[in-house]
Amino acid sequence: MKLANMIAQELGIRPEQVDAAIGLLDEGATVPFVARYRKEATGGMDDTQLRYLENRVIYLRELKERREAIVRSIEKQGKLTGELAQQLQAVTTKTELEDLYLPYKPKRRTKAQIAREAGLEPLALQLLEDPELNPEEIAANYLNPDKGIEEVPAALEGARRILMERFAEDARLLGQLREYLWQQGELNAKVQKEKAEQGSKFADYFDYREAIHKIPSHRALALFRGRNEGVLSLTLDIPTEEGERCHPCEAMVAKHFGVEEQGRPGDTWLLQTVRWAWKVKLYPHLEAELKSRLREQAEETAIGVFSRNLRNLLLAAPAGPRPVMGLDPGFRTGVKAAVIDQTGKLLETATIYPHPPQKQWEASMDTLSGLVKKHQVELISIGNGTASRETEQLVTELLKKEPEFKLQKLMVSEAGASVYSASEFAAQELPEVDVSLRGAVSIARRLQDPLAELVKIDSKSIGVGQYQHDVNQIQLGRTLANVVEDCVNAVGVDLNTASSALLSYVSGFTPTLARNMVEYRNAHGSFASRESLKQVPRFGPKTFEQAAGFLRIRGGDNPLDASAVHPEAYPVAEKIMDATGHDIHHLIGHTDFLKSLDPAQFTNEQFGLPTIQDILKELDKPGRDPRPEFKTATFKEDVKTLEDLRPGMMLEGVVTNVTAFGAFVDIGVHQDGLVHISALADRFVKDPHEVVSAGDIVKVKVLEIDKARKRIGLTMRLKEAAGKQPQAAAGQARKPKRSKAKSSPQPQGAMAEAFLRAQKDT
Repeated sequence: MKLANMIAQELGIRPEQVDAAIGLLDEGATVPFVARYRKEATGGMDDTQLRYLENRVIYLRELKERREAIVRSIEKQGKLTGELAQQLQAVTTKTELEDLYLPYKPKRRTKAQIAREAGLEPLALQLLEDPELNPEEIAANYLNPDKGIEEVPAALEGARRILMERFAEDARLLGQLREYLWQQGELNAKVQKEKAEQGSKFADYFDYREAIHKIPSHRALALFRGRNEGVLSLTLDIPTEEGERCHPCEAMVAKHFGVEEQGRPGDTWLLQTVRWAWKVKLYPHLEAELKSRLREQAEETAIGVFSRNLRNLLLAAPAGPRPVMGLDPGFRTGVKAAVIDQTGKLLETATIYPHPPQKQWEASMDTLSGLVKKHQVELISIGNGTASRETEQLVTELLKKEPEFKLQKLMVSEAGASVYSASEFAAQELPEVDVSLRGAVSIARRLQDPLAELVKIDSKSIGVGQYQHDVNQIQLGRTLANVVEDCVNAVGVDLNTASSALLSYVSGFTPTLARNMVEYRNAHGSFASRESLKQVPRFGPKTFEQAAGFLRIRGGDNPLDASAVHPEAYPVAEKIMDATGHDIHHLIGHTDFLKSLDPAQFTNEQFGLPTIQDILKELDKPGRDPRPEFKTATFKEDVKTLEDLRPGMMLEGVVTNVTAFGAFVDIGVHQDGLVHISALADRFVKDPHEVVSAGDIVKVKVLEIDKARKRIGLTMRLKEAAGKQPQAAAGQARKPKRSKAKSSPQPQGAMAEAFLRAQKDT
């Protein structure tokens, strides 16, 4: 099937749309550009569809390249038949392709190959085709001392090796066995006895089994981590009924080649050959392959979880251009404070010591008061790490003492702030600022504009993933970079204030071009128009086409430069002005008038209805920000530590991370609580992302507190009785099967089981 037809079928769209999108991407267009400015060509494909298409094109082109190499190899051997060529052309996966190639794949000199060289292949085929033959009698005709075949057992062993290889290289049989094992197989985990104590965090898997195709991502990655750390051994088994004479997979092999017990002379020998083919050839190969399949699927899911969480975090509501004080809390080393102005420029820093051992409470409050008055601070952003609630209490007392300030205080995630502080980018951006103070600057800026600040940090360091260190790091990095690119371009970038880190994610930009842009801006002053971008060295026509629509110039020469209208479409805006007799200033923001216009009136060969509709939306609200309105969570003043929590408490919190088994919520006690998937709603929830996203403000009830292990069980089913585990909806939160001889303690309830899965670095 043609590549475009295959992808079109998968996406449920027309092949013409796929062909157009592939053509644009091959010409160097970016996904954000195609999604936003080439809707007519692609039929309105969005960035999600385009990302899928982009990945599938890479996979299918690699498949085509591999197919061509395999065809050349088989042709060289003189073994390419018309039927085989058709089969190779028909496959749609790399696994199927490799299955077909297996019998022809150059390999080291196997025992089967040695047996063929000794002339034993006719013997093997005779015994397979005619079980009425007596193996010992017929084998006597194939003795060949010159080739090392001096006795009948040696001849029969050689024939067996030939048949075993044949059985193990049958593509159709491999496909049947693979799917049977995937659907019926169980993955068994056992603890390595000498590692039981040091691997106690994997205690839930010391004696465990579960259907391999049902193992969720987080559990699969925990199992593989346990294996990689030498704590667990993993085997794939097929459950058998008591009294079964033959392993189900052996029976499948036998049936495929017409081998069965009928009392004929050759039946026993052939069945033994089938058994050995399964145990020695097929099972080890398929077990390794299906474990790899499970891991790949688990990694794909985990990367998807990280991507969704990162997207939600990047697109969190910005506080906007307001003076902000960032506080990076600490006990012994003090609380680092940094004040930034409306543009994010650092104005002043300070270090205060309100907490033990120094206990300079009043002096610290005076310092903060002075900074607020001096710089007209409107918001205080407090990092949610060590000493955060104690620092929040300091700010609370300041607000009570100085009510005229009318300040707002907020707790923000400080994940990645320390990474930023020590980064090369921070050194360039804040060269005169001590490393210990840079984190406070980042905490302030990420409240003002989360997207603009978080792009400066390696996405993998932001810490909203699930088993992020256990997945393919190249694939993770590529996927997260795509997420950041899509988010940056969805929001748009203020060209005259953006950092090089933010600009580097703009469609068409590279990190080098982003640095050049900032250097040019610093040397020549703010850009007055998009057209002036063409004066920047190495900013060519193609880059201008890809980037211009995503760059905003506020207060410039042309009001359209502050919008998402692409410069190539400015003539359409002019046509609207001519047709209506209104200038651009009259059109912008006049919702009722713009709604009265007929978009079809302004279409032409280049710009169709989707583009005209987008232009009218932009004229209504130029440069509109797709992010939500800025809101804050309110933590209870008298709830600061685990000791303050009581079952049944109703609290407000912020979702910090969403995993496959639930959501973690910051309720202001230094330890996130877990809302298990079964406690997210009063209905069945298949995926927690259906209900919550990172950054959401939610109402929760405390179910249970385990102070010894610092675990908090929460529920969003607010009528849930405290102290009880949530009753899962049908099919929800089922426990995996376990062996009867259970040596490790069973988790009590869905919440406890989820906590056992939630490793520290997920």
